[in-house]
Amino acid sequence: MPAQGYRLRTSADGVAIAHADAAGLRYALATLDQLRAGRDFETTSYTVEDSPDFAVRGFMLDISRDRVPTRRTLARWVEVLDLARVNCLELYTEHTYRFRGHQVVWQDASALSAADLQWLDALCAARGIELVCNQNTLGHMERWLKHPEHAKRSENEDGFTMRGRHRPPSTVEPSPENAAFVGELLEDVAANFRTRRINIGADEPWELGTGKSAQRAEEVGLGTVYWEYVTAVMQPWLDRGWTVEFWADVFGDHPELMDKVPAGAIPVVWQYDSPALLGDVIDAAGGQVQEWRSQGLDVTALRDGFRDRAKLLLEAGVPFWVAPGASNWNALLGRFDNAVGNMVDAAEVGLENGAQGYLNTSWGDHGHWDPPSVAFGPVLFGGAVSWALEANRDLDVAAVLDERLLLDPTGTTGEVLVRAGRITRQLGAPVLNASPLCMVLRDPDDVAEWAVPSREALLAAREVLRGCLEDLRAAQPAAADGDVVVRELTQALRLSDLAARVFLARSADGAIEAAAAAGLLTELDALLEEQRACWLLRSQPGGLADSLAEFAPLRHALLRAAS
Repeated sequence: MPAQGYRLRTSADGVAIAHADAAGLRYALATLDQLRAGRDFETTSYTVEDSPDFAVRGFMLDISRDRVPTRRTLARWVEVLDLARVNCLELYTEHTYRFRGHQVVWQDASALSAADLQWLDALCAARGIELVCNQNTLGHMERWLKHPEHAKRSENEDGFTMRGRHRPPSTVEPSPENAAFVGELLEDVAANFRTRRINIGADEPWELGTGKSAQRAEEVGLGTVYWEYVTAVMQPWLDRGWTVEFWADVFGDHPELMDKVPAGAIPVVWQYDSPALLGDVIDAAGGQVQEWRSQGLDVTALRDGFRDRAKLLLEAGVPFWVAPGASNWNALLGRFDNAVGNMVDAAEVGLENGAQGYLNTSWGDHGHWDPPSVAFGPVLFGGAVSWALEANRDLDVAAVLDERLLLDPTGTTGEVLVRAGRITRQLGAPVLNASPLCMVLRDPDDVAEWAVPSREALLAAREVLRGCLEDLRAAQPAAADGDVVVRELTQALRLSDLAARVFLARSADGAIEAAAAAGLLTELDALLEEQRACWLLRSQPGGLADSLAEFAPLRHALLRAAS
């Protein structure tokens, strides 16, 4: 019998369970509970044989940009994962753990303590879920490098330029000294986890090879510079028998590295847009493709999604895991259609190539404005297709949300979550990694023409938003967080409607009409107060000020237009 598999038989003579291991027994008993809930259980005999497509079915939650969940929220996530048969949880940290000796870095972030992680580790273990340390060690280190005591660790101490904007340092110099430093951080945080697996990140080192490592990159190649550093970080863990995950965005672009993966190391291939959306963006033939190319990403080479993203690894036969996304970030209501397409694509490519791991991800880019419940549906779907793709690719996610997670007898809350999550696609302005409605709230003066929906599409979206708000008034979710879900979803719908009206108030040159600006500004201020209140229902106060500051460009634009 496959690992985690089981055979369950029920009849008038009783119940018989055969299982491969403790996990198989757990899933068999969960299935038995579902069957017992049926009205025909006493009069029907069942035979169920089941086992997962992927051995590791994970979920990664970003707690560093900028939401740090409360214990109550973390416990709710464990319930969601348990329902979805997800058996691995990774908390992505940059600066949100209380590292010893580095209080200046985390003191304002409501960082998790050792006691918090040990509590969560035990809670996960009781549900058959493995809690895994996920600490970045190369890129996305700006929260460290902004402090004087760590500034010299930067690849470029003066920062760098991306998309025409100067940005503060985010990548550490790939030096032996920095490898030893991040190793100490890993030792500190990993001590709180019982598993012997760790994720060292190492993704998106934007400045690599452009500053202090430029000469070395010129001599031996950028891929070698990257791999020397990553190897130095992970080798001590591999030597102790640990499994080490690392993001494969840099690794997967360098054919010279394909034969260098040591035993126990796992490249994790991430791709967060579905083949359908990638095709729409490419076929639109606008400036979006050129803009991404200027950042080092050739969108046209990714039309087939994960198959293209992992091309070099596939050709070389290098084992890897797949990591799709919940598509909640940079989109207040999520991008549900994209999430489903992305997750199915990941499962198909992973299964075709014998991948053992499937890591669904929920990031928090640009202030993590979206409420946690927006990701509930995609996380349930990711768990379903990583357990059994063919049985679940057409899963009715709204029904599962209402019947199993939110306990809404009216069938409203889950249906609204899914319907609202489909608005992004209905706007008719295909955008990678974001929703136009979120982009215009971030900065109405910086929305490219290709990201602007038509007036007709915006008016249609407002009708959908109004319908969702009206229907939500009749929702009756009986789950413990049901009232929170309704309130935070209502807030996200109202912010999205504001975004649509900001678009509609822009003239042909992108300027906001003065007549509309004053009213929009007054409404924005009220919505920001509600955003603050909704945030504190689920998340710690640290990070809240940074998140709300992301609305500043919109507020300034409205003030300027109104005056």
